[in-house]
Amino acid sequence: MHVLRCASCDLLLHKVPVAKGFSARCPDCGSRVVKNSTLSLSGELAIAIAAFILFFPAQLLPLVTIDLFGVPLSTSVTSGAVILLDSFPFVGALVIFSTAIAPFAYLLSILLANLALHFHHARSLYYVTYAMKFLRHWVMIDVFLVSLAVAGFKVTEIAELSVGSGLFSFVVLQVLIAVLLSRVSPKKYWDAFSDSSEDVKLSSGAAEVDDAVISCKHCGLTQNSENHHCHRCGAKLEKRIYQSIQKTWASLIAATVFVFPANLYPISILLSNGKRFEDTIFSGVASLIKQGMYGIAIIIFTASIIVPVAKIVFLGYILICIQFKVDSGRAQRMKIYRFVQWIGKWSMMDLCVIAIMVSLIDRGNLLDFTPGPGAIAFGLVVVLTMIAAESLDSRLIWDKHEQR
Repeated sequence: MHVLRCASCDLLLHKVPVAKGFSARCPDCGSRVVKNSTLSLSGELAIAIAAFILFFPAQLLPLVTIDLFGVPLSTSVTSGAVILLDSFPFVGALVIFSTAIAPFAYLLSILLANLALHFHHARSLYYVTYAMKFLRHWVMIDVFLVSLAVAGFKVTEIAELSVGSGLFSFVVLQVLIAVLLSRVSPKKYWDAFSDSSEDVKLSSGAAEVDDAVISCKHCGLTQNSENHHCHRCGAKLEKRIYQSIQKTWASLIAATVFVFPANLYPISILLSNGKRFEDTIFSGVASLIKQGMYGIAIIIFTASIIVPVAKIVFLGYILICIQFKVDSGRAQRMKIYRFVQWIGKWSMMDLCVIAIMVSLIDRGNLLDFTPGPGAIAFGLVVVLTMIAAESLDSRLIWDKHEQR
């Protein structure tokens, strides 16, 4: 019988056939281990090509336009971030990477993966699927879209807002990319590259089955544990990610240090008629509440304060439980870990709002909007917490349980 390992908890499972449109989940951690998608590789390619075509008008055409003191001002996806490159290069580069470079590279990786599959070139497929896995966590078009709505509500107080010609393309692009992010997986490409029946087949009387096989973290192939490299994709085989705990602790501690300046220093500065108004995250939320924008205040408070702190607290809790080998509540900790991975990118919302405001409100001494020093610290918190979440090997949560 063919066997496979759960990529999240390392449980050894019997491989079963799954009907089209259905999936099989691990009985321990609930992770999806097999998915037979109704969307074929050719369907994914068609969606990727459509998204690739829409990418350019969505990025280059104005999303919204305002009439400020009789002067029309518009913003595209990266126009504000480009302005920030002069004074706040880290913040500007982070917004550009997450809203333009990462989506473009992700779509390109899907196109190249299909090309590598067509020519049956294993090395090329390895590199593009590796890029695919990395980039999917940094594609933040949905975050930017919500940020655009938040910024739109803010500027309606001082200017008349109208929809730009690129907004429709941007919304459709987000829908297409959301479909691809939920359907595309490197394992699907590798299973198409070589028959997935290459998974190890063990007899019913095999001894020490648990130690006999290992799963490739990259392509998902289950194979004999004496192999040092995956015989399908060539990736190095490891029982656990090397120094996963140390990397996660280092990123988490650094993020914790930067949380304080991110909340204590001004994150945005508004110059109006020669007066300077500085806002921290807390004071900005309080200002929105005073103006009656309760919905926007809740969104900013959740994305900029609750989410970063929650990520640090939850990851710290998981790491402590791993270090002290806490046996109970493993399934709950696995759900918490998945939640942390999902909410990670939403902390970027405040930085995207700042980039949009910079491009829309720039009238010199009369009215000007710039980020504060807290924006740099906040950007570091976002990056470090995302690195911490990706550095943690979730299989460590289950190690003691598996050994028992």
